[in-house]
Amino acid sequence: MYPIQSISEIIEAESLFADKEIKIEHLITDSRRITFAASSLFFAIKTEHRNGADFVEEAYRQGIRNFVLQENIDTGKYKDANFLFVKNTLASLQKLAAFHRLQFHYPVIGITGSNGKTIVKEWLNFLLNDDYKIIRSPRSYNSQIGVPLSVWEMGEEDNLGIFEAGISEVNKMENLEKIIQPEIGIFTNLGDAHEKGFTSKQQKLEEKIKLFQHSKIVFANADDEQIISTLKKKTSAQILSYGKNQQATLKIIDIKKEQRQTTVVADYQAKEISITIPFIDDASLQNACVCWLAAIYLNIDEKIIQQKMLQLPVIDMRLQVLPAINNCTIINDSYSLDIDSLSVGLDLLNQQLLSKTLILSDFHNDDERIYQSAINILVNKKINRLIIIGKNWQQYQTELKNKIAAVETYSTSNDFINHFQPNHFKNEAILLKGARCFHFEELLNLLIQKVHQTRLEINLSNIVHNLKEYRKHLKPTTKVMAMVKAFAYGSGSIEIASILQYHKIDYLTVAYADEGVELRNAGINIPIMVMNTDEYGFETIVQHNLEPEIYSFKILNEFAVFLQKQGVAQFPVHLKIDTGMHRLGFEESQMDDLIAGLKANKSLVIKSVFSHLVGSEDAAEDDFTKKQTDIFIRCCAQIENALQYKFIRHISNSAAIIRHPEIQFDMVRLGIGLYGVNYTPEKMDLKVVASLKTTIAQIKHEQPGDSVGYNQKGKINKPTTTATIRIGYADGYNRRFSNGAGFVLINNQPAKVIGNVAMDMTMVDITDIPNVKEGDDVEVFGENLPVQKLAKQSGTIAYEIFTSVGQRVKRVYVEE
Repeated sequence: MYPIQSISEIIEAESLFADKEIKIEHLITDSRRITFAASSLFFAIKTEHRNGADFVEEAYRQGIRNFVLQENIDTGKYKDANFLFVKNTLASLQKLAAFHRLQFHYPVIGITGSNGKTIVKEWLNFLLNDDYKIIRSPRSYNSQIGVPLSVWEMGEEDNLGIFEAGISEVNKMENLEKIIQPEIGIFTNLGDAHEKGFTSKQQKLEEKIKLFQHSKIVFANADDEQIISTLKKKTSAQILSYGKNQQATLKIIDIKKEQRQTTVVADYQAKEISITIPFIDDASLQNACVCWLAAIYLNIDEKIIQQKMLQLPVIDMRLQVLPAINNCTIINDSYSLDIDSLSVGLDLLNQQLLSKTLILSDFHNDDERIYQSAINILVNKKINRLIIIGKNWQQYQTELKNKIAAVETYSTSNDFINHFQPNHFKNEAILLKGARCFHFEELLNLLIQKVHQTRLEINLSNIVHNLKEYRKHLKPTTKVMAMVKAFAYGSGSIEIASILQYHKIDYLTVAYADEGVELRNAGINIPIMVMNTDEYGFETIVQHNLEPEIYSFKILNEFAVFLQKQGVAQFPVHLKIDTGMHRLGFEESQMDDLIAGLKANKSLVIKSVFSHLVGSEDAAEDDFTKKQTDIFIRCCAQIENALQYKFIRHISNSAAIIRHPEIQFDMVRLGIGLYGVNYTPEKMDLKVVASLKTTIAQIKHEQPGDSVGYNQKGKINKPTTTATIRIGYADGYNRRFSNGAGFVLINNQPAKVIGNVAMDMTMVDITDIPNVKEGDDVEVFGENLPVQKLAKQSGTIAYEIFTSVGQRVKRVYVEE
């Protein structure tokens, strides 16, 4: 703990103290993640499109009394708070973390590379945690903010640190190196990730290995000459390598892949050694080998290494939010358990609008300090119901029951399973957080809603990433309206709207009033525009503070009369101008009549005027886009001059944000681009948001003369192996994919559709795909099979594919 005055001196702040005696233990950059307010210091990080100072009032309301700011605010209303003013809050956060790092002299491992950083970190922790007391980055906290927050958690009780560092542009790794200062380095691999921020792969490599400029040892892949030669040129570290190269420290002699595991034989210091891992993919093999070499270097016993390598866990770096029994929601975060990851999981639990339940196992050891820290976190996070599993927790039962409303205890996971009654869980959000040895996946199977195995995975972190990518193309003053109509393009309107609301989206748009009501009932309070308005929805719109699109004189007059009868004045509405789409809206020739109608109706006020571009993604339509824009500008000017007040103007969609930056006006409407689809020729670093997956129900072996599916459409001309997958046109997999028109990915290889797509099932050809088993995952669209390609196969567009995914398909939400 540092006195606030000492921190002020460390970061060279100009300070306004209310209480110099306060001691700081926790650093906060996110007002959603406040646990111990009294001993926390809030850094108001400022970015191009987000100002941390905007959250000072919210943080203060939650009990924060210590702030670091880079701009002046009115401190008069926070008389009992300490304020530290600096030139740059992010730089100050990093400087404080670097100072803290210097207080500890035990070994620290720094991990970087294009992929695999988090998996290597977690596997190292798994291999080493019996021999070392490890402090490590929670999840993938490897950014300019994540690294200092991770390193700040270093304590005297630890004796090994493992931190990952990721960068996506030049001149950033130096900051992280000063914070981590790794004695030992691990370079995982050099892939294509984050290419955009660098002029070449070589530049990216040189930037990343700046993490090791003061390291003594670096582990790397001996088979990648580019990495090895660059490490030798740019660092003075001793390089310990693994691979088939004769010069490798750990020289791979043999690799034997079986159905579900891989055995690796290697030569180390003229001795033959081996491991078996429960994976067969090359990425896992590479990650396991670098962990193997690091464990050897850190003097872990060979038998322990062999034993633990066989038990390496599947690392899901995402928090999964799943539908559960009896209208519950379950957050599956059970791949590891420590104080930091417990706090992260509880932060997501607290974002849910239901009553909060935590199912928690014993920690890896019985250290009383860990349990007391956990109890303090649980109390501060205001858990409604706690279910603890494990013998170590038993001694804290009395203390827990005095501090938490409802506490249940079980000695083992089997004890919980044997006493499980589904009706004991209703209308609540449940966080599963357990150490691996407690096998919480069995508890998950009890609680999860039993629906068929086809699922649409929605990556909420990628929604945020895509929003930030588009914001990079906007002026700081330009507002953003996000489209969440049609169930947020099939992704789930409440979940998408919630994450957008937190990230300060300015407006949401739905198609019908009922969609807006659902969002309001779920706690969404930002402005919502309703596109399709009729007289039957007026009451609903006013009652739930929704804002209608007005596109015709009939709707204008009817809504004005309704407002007058209700005694409502200056209700916000949005005017739709038809500049060439000829679908809905007022035409330029109608402006005089429209203005007369608006002047006559004092019951409503114009919040925005907008129009809809016909072909902003297409260069061939640029002249028409210009024509539409000119009409729009004239109409807006005419309305503004007549009404004598300003309103928001918006015409740009996702494509126009990129291709026509000059027509941003006051706001842009972000639709398909938010969900990871770019229809412009310009390159965008968008990430896939929705992935449709299913599983194999059965595998069959067909002979020439057989047929597959309805009407014998799938003719078999040679020995063929088919897989029946659990998806059909009732799930949104269109019949147009029948008879070879479409394909899915199994083991990342294409499997063509055979015969007709049925209502609930589809058959695909897996003859040439090895190692396929019943129950294996199938990718219908996602990261490896873009939805645009699927749309092209069936002669449609991505919008239709997204919105066709059936409601019976389970939506699974994940956060990185």
